[in-house]
Amino acid sequence: MNVSGRPMRTIWLAEDGRSVEIIDQRLLPHQLVIARLATLDDAASAIRDMAVRGAPLIGATAAYGIALATATDPSDEGLAHAIEVLAATRPTAVNLRWALERMRQALSPLSERRRHDAAFALAAEIAKEDVAMSRAIGEHGLPLIAAAQQRKKGATGDDRVEILTHCNAGWLAAVDWGTALAPVYRAHEEGIALHVWVDETRPRNQGASLTAWELLQHGVPHTVIADNAGGHLMRHGMVDLCITGSDRVTRNGDVANKIGTYLKALAAHDNGVPFYAALPSSTIDWALDDGDQIPIEERDPREVTHIAGWTETGERVEVQPRSELRLRRDPGAPRHRHHHRARRVPGLARRAARPLPRAPRPRRGLITAARRAWPPPLRRHWRNRETGRRRGPAPRVGPIRGARCWRLRRG
Repeated sequence: MNVSGRPMRTIWLAEDGRSVEIIDQRLLPHQLVIARLATLDDAASAIRDMAVRGAPLIGATAAYGIALATATDPSDEGLAHAIEVLAATRPTAVNLRWALERMRQALSPLSERRRHDAAFALAAEIAKEDVAMSRAIGEHGLPLIAAAQQRKKGATGDDRVEILTHCNAGWLAAVDWGTALAPVYRAHEEGIALHVWVDETRPRNQGASLTAWELLQHGVPHTVIADNAGGHLMRHGMVDLCITGSDRVTRNGDVANKIGTYLKALAAHDNGVPFYAALPSSTIDWALDDGDQIPIEERDPREVTHIAGWTETGERVEVQPRSELRLRRDPGAPRHRHHHRARRVPGLARRAARPLPRAPRPRRGLITAARRAWPPPLRRHWRNRETGRRRGPAPRVGPIRGARCWRLRRG
């Protein structure tokens, strides 16, 4: 996508061929800083501290992290250690473990001498595939926006499509194009009149800081709104459809995404606004039956108790809005439990598959948010992630009467 009129991606191999460069997203939108990752610890810190974020980009960064680790220790022990370190950085995004497992399966059979070059080649392939998947999401989502335009034009005469999104699921969350914003960029390229409502997305403000920045760079009309304004806009007919990304989708269609997404799904359902989750197939976790099994990340309470910003002199500062806000931990309490006036800081929320999301939208097309709706091309994922074996007998496929989708039947 474009930054100041020139194409750019979020991660790429450095000129020296031995390190990786990324956009440090913690400094956006005030500074565009390119950071260099040269070691396993660099990659792990970038993921943990959210210099890179978004499920697809986390997966690509983890793959490059394995490649960087093999430069110093290509042994079986070194590979296992690198996977363990990277897997612990972000517990919710399934793309992280998907990428690590793919690297493990590809590198384990190789000799130590061959692992370094093979790791960099596979990491580059994963990044390339992510771009293709994101582009495909845009192609599948474009007709949804075009159809919304036709409906609105026929009903009101207004042909501008109003789209609401939460958090950042644009190209900054992937290698390029993004997930939720890929259809927006395609529609913009096709000349469809549209406008994006951008939730500020507290507590880290990814919407105000990242989504608004990338939409501005690409010339897409948008407005940043308070997180709680979405329901009001829907109630007054000012939103035609909602599109968000996803960190993990379970086998029954439950979606986990940035905290606050659930409230938007409730408001959309109550006001009859179509709600879509855009995701690559690598975000589907076939090992989990439903959203209750998804581990929900809890972040540092300072993300709520403090606010970071920039002064007029260009200095980045962190302030505490309320002086009486205190943190207290009872003896023996887990580190992630926050007491007294500080509240728990879950990083993501679950959305039940029914009836809230209209449909997840993997790169293969539009799919109803229900277990029975997964199409035949996705059957190969019906396997145990640990052993690679099928989870029970091979599934049989049968059509759902009156629906343009397919279901999987066990046994």
